[in-house]
Formats: sequence, C-alpha cells, structure tokens
Amino acid sequence: MEVGDRFPDFTLPDENGEEFSSSSLEGVRYVIYFYSKDNTPGCTKEAQEFTALFPKFMLRNIPIIGVSKDSSASHRKFIDSKDLKVKLLSDPDHSLMEKAGAWGTKISYGKETVGTIRSTFIVGKDGTVEAAWHNVKAGGHAEKVFDKALSIFKKE
Repeated sequence: MEVGDRFPDFTLPDENGEEFSSSSLEGVRYVIYFYSKDNTPGCTKEAQEFTALFPKFMLRNIPIIGVSKDSSASHRKFIDSKDLKVKLLSDPDHSLMEKAGAWGTKISYGKETVGTIRSTFIVGKDGTVEAAWHNVKAGGHAEKVFDKALSIFKKE
C-alpha cells in the first residue's frame, strides 16, 4: 500500500470479540498500524506512544487502530495491563495484513522469516492512503504519524 491506494475494506474482531468494520469509518480519517505481538517490548512501546498521543488525535477525530494476529482475548489483556486507549483488531489469518503489504518476508535477528512487517497508514476520509510507513522502528514513530496527520489536517 502506498499513498493514493485505496485501503482494503475489512471486518475483524476487536479486543472485545465484537466485529469492527472499516465501513464504520466512512468519512473519517484514521490511523491503522500493524504490529507483531502483544506485550513485546517494541509493540508495547508503539502502543503506549500512540496512547500518549490519543487525546491529540481524538481532538481531530482521528481514531487509532492497531492490528496483529493475536486473539481478541490477548488484545484485551494487553489493553488492560498497559492502560492502552487504542482499538486493537485480531487478524489471525493475516488476510488484512497481506492486503495492506504488512505481511511477508523480513529479516529478524539476522534470519529471514515470514511475519508481520511493522507498518502504519493514515487513511483519508475517502478511504485512500494519505501516508504510509513500512518497516517502522517503534520508538518515536507515533509522534511522526501525529505530525503527518496534523499537516494533512491543516491543508483541508
């Protein structure tokens, strides 16, 4: 997925086991980020940084959604244990990850593996990608996403 691409439609279970659909975001700009695993150091850092900026995003009505292949129950524990404010979706068969280009071959600790490629997208009100980051480093990333969202918001 790159800037200008239409972000794929999706319906996935959230941290409460309830279906969450992209159709509920029609007409709303949102951030969607893909991460490997709940309660791991980098993924926790990223979720906590997005949570810290959550009020600033929500002032501009920009929801933040995280996606991993972890279960809804795992997401619920992750949210509760870290006091997270982001919505987390479960993509166990990585179908959305694949469509978004956030699943594939990567180098992890010097070995080639297949898995989640940490990626983030700002999806515009019309459903097209307004900004894209691939192979993200967790620390400081949420601030970069917020700065980009703010610059897009100011151009409207």
